[in-house]
Formats: sequence, structure tokens, C-alpha cells
Amino acid sequence: MPLKAKILDPRIAPRAQMSTKVNEIIKELPGDEPEDVLFTNLLGLRTVELNRPQKFNALNGSMIRKIIPRLVEWERSDMANVVVMKGAGQAFCAGGDVAALADLNAQGAKGQQKSTEYFALEYKLDHYIATYQKPYISFMDGITMGGGVGLSIHAPFRVATENTVFAMPETTIGFFPDVGASFFLPRMPGFVGTYLALTSERLKGANVFYSGIATHYLHSTSLPILESRLAELRFRDYDSMEFRLKLIEMTIEEYATGLPPLDREPIKLGGEIRNAIDRCFSKQTVPEIMAALQQEEGLTKEWAEKTLATLHQRSPTAVHVALRQMQLGRDWNIDQTFQREHQIAARFMQHPDFVEGVNAQLKKPRRTPVWQPASLEEVPAGGAISEPFFQTSEADAQKLRLLVDRHSYFEYPHAYVGSPSETEIELFVKDNTATRKQVVGEFVQRKRGRQGIKTIVEEVLDRKTTKDSEGVLSWVASKE
Repeated sequence: MPLKAKILDPRIAPRAQMSTKVNEIIKELPGDEPEDVLFTNLLGLRTVELNRPQKFNALNGSMIRKIIPRLVEWERSDMANVVVMKGAGQAFCAGGDVAALADLNAQGAKGQQKSTEYFALEYKLDHYIATYQKPYISFMDGITMGGGVGLSIHAPFRVATENTVFAMPETTIGFFPDVGASFFLPRMPGFVGTYLALTSERLKGANVFYSGIATHYLHSTSLPILESRLAELRFRDYDSMEFRLKLIEMTIEEYATGLPPLDREPIKLGGEIRNAIDRCFSKQTVPEIMAALQQEEGLTKEWAEKTLATLHQRSPTAVHVALRQMQLGRDWNIDQTFQREHQIAARFMQHPDFVEGVNAQLKKPRRTPVWQPASLEEVPAGGAISEPFFQTSEADAQKLRLLVDRHSYFEYPHAYVGSPSETEIELFVKDNTATRKQVVGEFVQRKRGRQGIKTIVEEVLDRKTTKDSEGVLSWVASKE
């Protein structure tokens, strides 16, 4: 039986302002499933296991109402050293339970309000994870989409496996990339995040690591052993978060068994495709992106044609909103991200594309959605379709009440445990007289020899540098 999801010591509650907010959430409602989340304590390890395998662990209010108070309890506990989030069955978490939300929306204004309240609950959890004060690891083993991304992407450690399938598929159902996508997608290298947001493209296995979405890649059979090892870690009270994360990073690396050979699983968003992504998805409007795709030739022509066809299948409204979201989200801090996304979600609950997209794509028999407007070409020019989603009205005056009021940030404070960014590599190349071997060696050393770093750095150097007769590298904006 799972442990009961509540704050165990009621004397703790008056000590924090957050307690009132948590108490509003943990009240179980009729229809909540008793074992949709399982909690495990093993020495210093605390594990959350999403347990709706028949629904691919689709996240619903019942699960969130159990998870939040348990995370609060563990954050306050001196006995809890590391928290792991994982899923049962073939999925980590395939997303939010949007089918249930579509059913609510079909009931009219009251149902739409209930859907909006669900998103408030989900975003509070995601923000809490993004500002969590204990080491948090997500095992992205299996399908990791939508709401599942919100439970994983904001973690310091995100472990992909050969089973991982990542996507932000919202534009396929007439919605926008949420759960903090406004923060993490625009901060991905170049315009990869914008590409993923608009197309809902999927990444699998090692490519989830190469893209920077995952911080580590392990074989799925290693995860149970890793959990046992994590349980044995001990921290002193005065150990800094940076020290703890570095120790966990080295512990995860102990179980790295190698990445698939590049000839069998090549880097999907690398090379000429990556250059084309930056060329096309750096444009300011959807028509400009489509025109740029139409101009692609040579090695990227087929990719561009497929991408155009994909965009034409997506909700035109969602595509336009997602592009504007990527442009604005670069300037939002982590608090603003979820508050603004909650406002956008409320507007989508009132838009016909969401119910149409969910019913057409996720319910049987499946059919082609009928969007409003019907095509990208029918969208009026000038942002008229997207701007209303970002305007603040009197109804939005009350911002989403987040669970914690902590020092907000514009960049992830734990980014140093991930792979080197293109910006870091660029600065090193520009500031140093170095050969390819020296640059690669520098970053492999910085990351303490971590698996996959060499491959990531080499891919960036292939795209972004030239060398002179002595092998010294120079950074170039584009290698056309």
C-alpha cells in the first residue's frame, strides 16, 4: 500500500506561509484514485512513482494532490537526501489527462473554469519542482510528453534511456507548449526550442540527451541499481547544494554503459539539419518561417518539405501562439513563466481548437481535426490571432498563487550539471588559441569525463568552427 500522502506532523504546518496553500490542495476529492501515485522511502532516497500505467501515467488532479504535500514533507526533512520521480510501465508520463479536460470544456463555461483550475494546480507543482531545495532526479524512462515534461525538465538531473520518447505535442491538439515550456524551450541552443514547440517533433533515446533535454543517458536496466546506490548517499548538514549535485552527478555516471553508435542512432538535430532549423525558425513570423522552409535546397530540402507538411497539420492558432510564446518567454523569469502560462491556458480552454484537437487526435475513431481558422494561410497577418492570448485583462488581475515565494531566476541555477552549452563553447574558442583536440579536452575535463560530452562538443565544432593551417579553430556564425 502507498504511504498516505499528507504532511505527517501537523505541528509543521503553522511554521510556513506555504502551509495554507498546500492544505487547500491536499484535500481529496470524490473520484480520486487511491493508488495512482506510490511513495517509497529507502534510507536517504525518496521515490515518487506515477502509477497509472494503463493511461501511460497521464497526470491528473488526484495525482497532483498527493505529490505536492509529500514533496513539501521531504523538503523539510533532514532524513531525505535525494528525490526520484519515475513512472510505472511503458511511460514516465505521457502528459496531462487532456481527454478529461476536453470533456469538461464541452460542458460550457463552468467546465472551462474547472479545466483552468486543473492547470493552476499542475503549474503550482511544476514551479515547486523548478525551485525545489532538495536534489531531484527524473527518470525519463518511456514516454515523456506534455505534463510529464513539466515533472522532469526543471530538475537538475534528467535521465534518458533507450525507451525515452520526448515531445511537447500541444500544437497537435490545439493547445500551446505549457508546463514551463516558455522558460526551457527558448533557452535551448539556437532555435531548436522554437522548432520543437511549433512542430511537436519527437526525440527518442540518445537524442533526448544530445539535444540537452536530458542530462544523462543510461540503459533502463541500470535504473534500479542506481536507485539503490542513491539511497546510500550521505550529506553533511553544511554541504552546499552544488556539492550535493556534483556528488549525485558522479554517482549517476557510475552506471553509464555507453551511448548507441552514431551510425546506428545519429544526432537528429545536428549538422545541416540544425543549421536549417536556425535559419528557418529564427524568423519573426509564421509566414516567414514557411517561406524560409520553401527556400531550403540540397541536403535539407526533404527535411524542409516534411516540416512544412507537419506545420500544416497543426492547429494554426496554436502554431502562431507558440511562436509568440517562444519570443516572449526568453524574458520571463521562472515565476512569471507559470503565471503567464496560466493566463494563456485559460484562453485556450475557451477556444474551440482544444476540444476539437483532443477529440480528433486522442479519441476513437481518430480523424483529421477541423481547426478554426482551418489553415495557416487563413490566419490574418499582424498577430491578431495570437496577441489576445498574451493580453492581461481584469479577470487576470489575480495572478496564479504559487506555492512558494523564493528568489526567482532567469536561468536555471543548476545548469552547470548539464552538458556544455554552445555559448560556453563559443566563448572558449573565441578567447583561446586552441585546436579541436584541445577544445574537446577542455570540456571533457570540465565535466569530469562524463559520457557523451565529447560527442556533443564535436558536433558543435563541426557546425560552428573552421581551422587554419596549424589546426587552430575560429568561430564562424554559419558554415554555408
